[in-house]
Amino acid sequence: MHRRLAATVVALAIAASALAALSPKVERALHDAKYVYVQSQRKSGEMGKASEIWFFFDKGAVYVGTRPSSWRVRRIKAGRKLARIAVGKPDGPAFQAKGEVVHDAAVEKVLLTAYAKRYPDGWARFEKEFREGFKSGDRVLVRYTPAS
Repeated sequence: MHRRLAATVVALAIAASALAALSPKVERALHDAKYVYVQSQRKSGEMGKASEIWFFFDKGAVYVGTRPSSWRVRRIKAGRKLARIAVGKPDGPAFQAKGEVVHDAAVEKVLLTAYAKRYPDGWARFEKEFREGFKSGDRVLVRYTPAS
């Protein structure tokens, strides 16, 4: 009986993760695009205005470094975690996502390295702000994963 229950739980978990996977079109766009456009959920349930932001894509998740006072973070902290992520342009390939503020120094470090490569023209201007911001709390890491 326990084996059947365990097998059912594993099967449901695999099915849920498959449902929440990104389409090949979105994955390709995430590898090629310079920006994502994040719309976060307002109190009314509607999505806010699409906001262009630098991003890092890793293991099926989109990460952004942002100020804790940003609307995307304030809405996540208020329990409104649903977001729409458009890739490359506001009407580009998109997916529904769940946002969460995460504290992961290893991911922050990889994000900083990825930003330096992906955004060489702007990185010199913003590098110090990002590095010091993650240390001081003036920047936080937000992870967006596909919503099921």
